[in-house]
Amino acid sequence: MENLKEIFKNYPSFKEEELFGRYITYAHIENLLIRLGSSFEVITIGHSNNAIPIRSIKIGKGATKVLMWSQMHGNESTTTKAVFDLLNVFREASNVSFINSILEKVTILIIPMLNPDGAEAYTRLNAHGVDLNRDAKDLKEVESVLLRKVFDSFKPDFCFNLHDQRTIFGAGAKSVPATISFLTPSMDEQRSIKPSRIISMKLIVAIFKDLEEYLIEGIGRYDDAYNENCTGDTFQGLKVPTILFEAGHYPLDYNREETRKFIFYAILSGLNSIVSKSYEAIEFQEYFRIPQNEKNFYDVILRNAVINDKVKDVAIQFNEVVLDGKINFEPVIVKMKFNINEYAHKEIDCKNYKVTTVEKEELAENVIVDKIAIKNEILVINYENN
Repeated sequence: MENLKEIFKNYPSFKEEELFGRYITYAHIENLLIRLGSSFEVITIGHSNNAIPIRSIKIGKGATKVLMWSQMHGNESTTTKAVFDLLNVFREASNVSFINSILEKVTILIIPMLNPDGAEAYTRLNAHGVDLNRDAKDLKEVESVLLRKVFDSFKPDFCFNLHDQRTIFGAGAKSVPATISFLTPSMDEQRSIKPSRIISMKLIVAIFKDLEEYLIEGIGRYDDAYNENCTGDTFQGLKVPTILFEAGHYPLDYNREETRKFIFYAILSGLNSIVSKSYEAIEFQEYFRIPQNEKNFYDVILRNAVINDKVKDVAIQFNEVVLDGKINFEPVIVKMKFNINEYAHKEIDCKNYKVTTVEKEELAENVIVDKIAIKNEILVINYENN
């Protein structure tokens, strides 16, 4: 355990500095894949609809096999950054005892970017407009077929399904954003708790126990409603313990560079627990003590704003748009009402003053407001001020 904490303490030395921010495409990782070296087996497993390579990385030589995949949704890049941080640990710290133990006892197969077309367009969907995480049953899309072929040939003992979640989620009903959330997917409509789910529940609790020292309350649990079209539910139904990792919001971290660090630690914690088998001693019921995610956050709320001569709260959500190779966060008004009950990552008390656009127009829903006027002062609304 102390070795794990020491690695986390030294995280800056393993962070892959060539990857930053939210917009991560195949072009960003191509040279990193080339530079991995002979300790890693990097192969092209296929191509996307737009003919971009889809690569896999294999490391380790153990009998226990762990399959991971990231950017199944193209605009969910935090876990991809964390994966390359993890690869740096395997390359640079293989002499650390527990890292060496992982590489000796586990074979890890990673698809760092399953949906490169979606990554390029910065969209959840693939080039055909299909959500790959709803294509596990029909397997209509080439990317879904590739993942299933890898799963069938590799025959993993564990699956790590790596995603991002929106800033709207809190870890339970409190005013704490869900920086990381986990899910052990259901394998049937009854949400049966069978051996593979029990194993993944225990493993999630083991990761939670490692993380809570650093995140305290920022860890959530996703709803486990069954969907036969989802990849995690499908693999769980095939009796392979599967864990969904969701990278969420950390205060002042819209680029998700802090969240990336916690995801890195969570993945490494999971691998360490698999090798040490520490999860086996955990009571699976502890999984249900992790707070369930709530949709209870906005990016910004203007409190007590006078609009059209009425006092209202104004909820603003950032719309993410690619601009000049970077993500531009457009503040959009999504709700206006008296006393919004949800929380915000930043709240501004307008103290019953009139609030308008800079052009002195009344605020309205579905309008982009990058600046507002309050009592003859101009306030900029963007992610860098949150």
